[in-house]
Amino acid sequence: MSSRPAAAAAPASTPAAADSALQPGAQWHNGFAGLPPVFYTRLQPTPMPALAMHARNDALAQQMGLRPEWLRGSEATEVLGGNALLPGMDALASVYSGHQFGHWAGQLGDGRAILLGEIRSPAAPQGLELQLKGAGKTPYSRMGDGRAVLRSSIREYLCSEAMHGLGVPTTRALSLVTSPQPIYRETVETAAVVARVAPSFVRFGHFEHFAARDDQDSLRKLADYVVVRYMQDVAQHASGSAERYAAFLAEVAERTARMIARWQAHGFCHGVMNTDNMSILGLTIDYGPFQFLDHYDANHICNHSDTGGRYAFARQPQVAYWNLFCLGQALLPLIGDEATTLAALERYKTALEPAMQRALGAKLGLDPARSTAPETVAGVVNPLLAMMQQHRTDYSLFWRALSQAVADDSLPALVHWFDGDAAFETWREQYQALLQPGDAAATAARMFAANPRYVLRNHLGQQAITAAQQGDWAPFARLQTVLATPYAEHPGCEDLAALPPDWAQHIEISCSS
Repeated sequence: MSSRPAAAAAPASTPAAADSALQPGAQWHNGFAGLPPVFYTRLQPTPMPALAMHARNDALAQQMGLRPEWLRGSEATEVLGGNALLPGMDALASVYSGHQFGHWAGQLGDGRAILLGEIRSPAAPQGLELQLKGAGKTPYSRMGDGRAVLRSSIREYLCSEAMHGLGVPTTRALSLVTSPQPIYRETVETAAVVARVAPSFVRFGHFEHFAARDDQDSLRKLADYVVVRYMQDVAQHASGSAERYAAFLAEVAERTARMIARWQAHGFCHGVMNTDNMSILGLTIDYGPFQFLDHYDANHICNHSDTGGRYAFARQPQVAYWNLFCLGQALLPLIGDEATTLAALERYKTALEPAMQRALGAKLGLDPARSTAPETVAGVVNPLLAMMQQHRTDYSLFWRALSQAVADDSLPALVHWFDGDAAFETWREQYQALLQPGDAAATAARMFAANPRYVLRNHLGQQAITAAQQGDWAPFARLQTVLATPYAEHPGCEDLAALPPDWAQHIEISCSS
């Protein structure tokens, strides 16, 4: 029997000065920690042995106000792995509640995430929060161990950065630190910690938590905190006024609509759209069981745990509204009127259609300066998706091939993607009627900027995980490079933009991580 690695000592502030990590002009701010203690529990990460950093994000470090050279040192590994704190950090885990798979789950909270603090810098004057995922138990871990395993941490790091590369609002990944400490899931795995970055990690569930406890004072404090920090237009309404909180809900609804439109356009399935996994800032958050579509299937379910298909791909826009409705119920005590609350929620519906039109219009290469009726765009996109569904057409590869065909003036040749289906010719004529004559180069340029060459397919992530588990991080690094600029061509990486192998359809991703 192998022995377990010895535990490291409890974390403490390192003797190094805070400016060993921070750039000139950067400082710890810790705005969320300034809220009353009812919002969180102060605690320290639980150390692990033999930490090693295998991924770092120099560009993000620069943006945050961290010194990239610090990120490459041993102190950064200890801090970002949860074994040490820097002076100025104020570590805490926040409490929230939420609906999971449509059912009220009660109190949840940061069960394996610990917020280290917030840095303000000249490059990010609004502030960026730094959070460790997998840093040990918190009062909100329930029956969990507060850890994250290597496989889920690799997926989170790669996908959050892939989404950023695609231009989708998202949390970011600063680093990935591993430890040989055993973690017990379906099998024995090893531990990892992802350092996540976002302006704020506040979720719909934070508001649901205080509404469920009829704690209107805390509900108002939290809403005012988010409004003043992140929504200056909304902050023009007086604190305590119904107008402020209705405008706040409408702003969240609009941001969520813009995010969902990008998800749908890129064929991204979140997999676990619980209200506690919905960012109040409209960011993609909590990369658990996610997937980019391989062949197009509107009813695709990427989460093996989602036996009822609640979070199937085509249902994501509707689920987002359902989640917003839950947020509206939580904010109703502050808004004070059901009709006003429902009117604020309508902003989601009125924002979603034009956001979808912009996203799909870009994929089609339509000139945004020209007015194209929504029904016209839908009249082209819907028949195309129906053909893709019928013929199990690869979603990302076809859009990229369409871009190339426009550039080469070879649209008729694309019929082979649909097995010679005569319906394609009808669709092609309809599509070409939308395009500006003599504008092929500009049209193709718009399409190449909207239809990525590379997405993080499940099998690519699995290959990187399998190699990393054997000590080979080269596939991970290769993916990290191409996903940072997914619209560009990367010579020698054609295999990362190929059809998935047959075994990819048997990969099962669940909530276990």
